[in-house]
Amino acid sequence: MTVYIEYALLENFILDGLLLYLAVRIAHGEVKPLRLLLAAIVGAGEALLFPVLALPLWCSYLVKILGGVVLASIAVKGVKRSVFVSIAFFLLTFALGGLLTAAYSFFGVSYEEGNGFLVERAPVALVFGAAGVFAVLVGETARRFFRFGKEERNITPCTLEHGGRTVRWRGLADSGNLLEFRGRGVCVCSAAAIFALFGRGAREVGRIRVETVNGEKESPVFECTLRTGKNGDPQPVYLTVGQVKSPRYQLILHTSYV
Repeated sequence: MTVYIEYALLENFILDGLLLYLAVRIAHGEVKPLRLLLAAIVGAGEALLFPVLALPLWCSYLVKILGGVVLASIAVKGVKRSVFVSIAFFLLTFALGGLLTAAYSFFGVSYEEGNGFLVERAPVALVFGAAGVFAVLVGETARRFFRFGKEERNITPCTLEHGGRTVRWRGLADSGNLLEFRGRGVCVCSAAAIFALFGRGAREVGRIRVETVNGEKESPVFECTLRTGKNGDPQPVYLTVGQVKSPRYQLILHTSYV
């Protein structure tokens, strides 16, 4: 059996570096290129030396776990952050291993016997191609997940009242909305929401110019009473019609109501 040490080192260096980078980002750690490079080098060396060690099965698992913890400790500073990176690194390793196994099964990978072991001969392009797809999928999933979590933390329950009507909506607090009318902040909601609160007899108290992706336009302004949070005090508020794209909230609050 022929073993290409350079290929094994390069493959493990790239895969370990990729997994550690994703793990650090998922754990909200600071990516330090030199630390990441050193950890990837250590991981590549560990992967190359591990097969030649004659260890009991339980001991081999222990060494692998400790090896992952060491790599995480090199990649980031701090014990607490290293623990989160270690967990993310192991989960990503299992996920990538499953993806590669599925890819091997689908595309077909040849095996040859050497020294009593079956050694897989996977094409380089298949390994790195699957790793690249994995990185894109994990990165996009993590980005969407963290954006969802950040947005959800900035959504607050709101109660709006007008003319005996009461609606309870969810309002986005961290919106950057700086619209003002007559010296007071203006919140944004959809035309359907305006109808739900004011009905057919909605009476505007003025108009305001609103900047959109298509330029500026004039929108009607309405007035009602707003309570933010569960026990917020009632306060007068202006509403205008605009685009509220998310189904998870119906109101974009002005920054003064945050």
